[in-house]
Amino acid sequence: MLFRSPRERAILEYAVKLTRSPGAMAPTDLDPLRAAGLADAEMLDACQITAYYNYVNRLADGLGIELEPYWEERP
Repeated sequence: MLFRSPRERAILEYAVKLTRSPGAMAPTDLDPLRAAGLADAEMLDACQITAYYNYVNRLADGLGIELEPYWEERP
């Protein structure tokens, strides 16, 4: 997977860990975001956006909600 910048890579790696292993998150997981230049408000945004998408997807999956026909299924 190609990333445009170290900042983008740090955000995406944070989002992947928060999605796949939320119980393993630690305060040190914010260090790469800080090193990439994110301010506290931007780190909060990254966390909230990731958590929201995870919530909505789990809610839809839990209720068996089908995708709209215009959404293409992806592996």
